Amino acid sequence: MTMRVAVQMDPIQDVNVDGDTTFAMMEEAQARGAELWVYQTEHLSWLAGRVTARARPVTVKHVQGDHATLGDEVLLDLADDVDVVLMRQDPPFDMAYQTAAHLLELLKGQTLVLNDPAWVRSSPEKIIPLLFPDIIPPTLISRDEAAIRAFREDFPDTIIKPLYGNGGAGVFRLKPGDGNLSSLLEMFFTQSREPVIAQAFLPAVSEGDKRILLVDGDPVGAINRVPQKGETRSNMHVGGVAESSSLDAADKKICDAIGPMLKDRDLLLVGIDVIGGRLTEINVTSPTGVQELKRFSGVDTCSVFWDVVERRLIS
Repeated sequence: MTMRVAVQMDPIQDVNVDGDTTFAMMEEAQARGAELWVYQTEHLSWLAGRVTARARPVTVKHVQGDHATLGDEVLLDLADDVDVVLMRQDPPFDMAYQTAAHLLELLKGQTLVLNDPAWVRSSPEKIIPLLFPDIIPPTLISRDEAAIRAFREDFPDTIIKPLYGNGGAGVFRLKPGDGNLSSLLEMFFTQSREPVIAQAFLPAVSEGDKRILLVDGDPVGAINRVPQKGETRSNMHVGGVAESSSLDAADKKICDAIGPMLKDRDLLLVGIDVIGGRLTEINVTSPTGVQELKRFSGVDTCSVFWDVVERRLIS
């Protein structure tokens, strides 16, 4: 059977072929003989009971700048014309993102959508760790300034960041004695009606922020992301450097704790962030790191992923 895969993603012309996880997933699918289409969320529609996408067929190759050959636009009925939809566009996790998840949820029982859009929508990456309070850092989610100030009194070295941000954007560290809390909250609350997330600063971040990849609830491997000197954030978007890593006992304990939940929610490809043995995020929207993991360890997360998908399509 030829697998037919539609990928809901950001424009493929803009990806970095040496680092982009979605591109690597597409390469592996194509190597297995799959037909591929790409589209963006603005091309997704519902009409008269049908979920459709204005999509373009694509072939990919690992040559930056010549990495995607796009065909003429077609209207795909996502219930009839494809076997798998990959929901892989990057956040922000806003109403446009959630609306796309609502529409893709209507395909349940007809087309395999991964990660499961209902659970993606209901598993924000900084909120879902709250299900596991024993393995996360001291954490507060609030818009109440009094609660935030009280938290900082308990934890004078504090990280404050947007609740639905990504890629390290808007992450601030307030060291003991830093007088910028009022200005910082004013900036956040002027820009958004959302709460913020505050967490106790973990000094172990200087040694790296470990990204662990899981497929179907089981850990596949890990990389470490080390922040640049003088930088709190280790995200590769802001200059963090990836290095080889492995799972230690604390990492395995975390994976054992969250794995059954990920499997139950059909969150097939997940990337979790761990600092000093503490879980900080569970990334379910468009987790990254598969190419770095393969370069360092030889572990092919994409192959593991598509093995699971193919088994599901056959069963």
